[in-house]
Amino acid sequence: MPAISFQSVAKTFSGARGDVHALTDVSFDIQAGEFFGLLGPNGAGKTTLISILAGLSRATRGRVTVMGHDVVTDYAAARRSLGIVPQELVFDPFFSVREALRIQSGYFGVHHNDAWIDELLAHLGLADKADANMRQLSGGMKRRVLVAQALVHRPPVIVLDEPTAGVDVELRQTLWQFVARLNKEGHTVLLTTHYLEEAEALCGRIAMLKQGRVVALDRTSALLAGRASTMLRFKMDTPLPASLAAQSRVTGRIVQIKAHDAREVEAILATLREAGGQPEDLEIGRADLEDVFLEIMQGEPERVAA
Repeated sequence: MPAISFQSVAKTFSGARGDVHALTDVSFDIQAGEFFGLLGPNGAGKTTLISILAGLSRATRGRVTVMGHDVVTDYAAARRSLGIVPQELVFDPFFSVREALRIQSGYFGVHHNDAWIDELLAHLGLADKADANMRQLSGGMKRRVLVAQALVHRPPVIVLDEPTAGVDVELRQTLWQFVARLNKEGHTVLLTTHYLEEAEALCGRIAMLKQGRVVALDRTSALLAGRASTMLRFKMDTPLPASLAAQSRVTGRIVQIKAHDAREVEAILATLREAGGQPEDLEIGRADLEDVFLEIMQGEPERVAA
């Protein structure tokens, strides 16, 4: 039985200017114990899909289950199986951190779990803030509380929707260490993130959405292996020759150009020399998930594997 199953899910929003198809025939399963990544540009449908999973929105067509429980017909059981960390910083300003966690526990009928609450506070760096009022916390600390609230009822499935957006490096490290531990203990994790290096490091399998459709679904290693394996990276202060500019990704002074073999690398360098370019800090490395993501988003749909 999959931990999460999306079966031919579609979502259409009707408006004055006509229908908007946010999701179209989205189908894939996430197995129990997986660390699964859901990636896509803004507007691809990721948040809509998670809202349907959480029962906050209803699919126009299709079916979604969590641990075998239908999110519509068996909502209570499905929701008890989920712990969701939302993108937005939502908090009650009238309670302390510990009180907020006890109240959250009560929503799921869980009582007398102070030992687990203490463990969450310790692992998320909140122990010294346990009695602080929520409105006194920084944005990063509020984000940690949201993670604790999602985990307080010990759900078998954890959904992290952009959990490290706008937070410091320390929180990222603390969060990933704790979530990786929970995953090793058998919890299923579904992650959406714009930090693709995190997805590459953590996720065993990845689905990519584009305009509401699944355009790639495979193991992370297979996605990386199936694309160009060599990437030329260097810094340039002068404009690139037109023949290279069209195939390059430029971020400030940093230029990245895909190359398939050593002969193509030499051809790129020769073109730079002929144009009078002076590349600095030249590196030749493997393509990473960001390279794969951009290539898939700009091209045709990728092979979708089971």
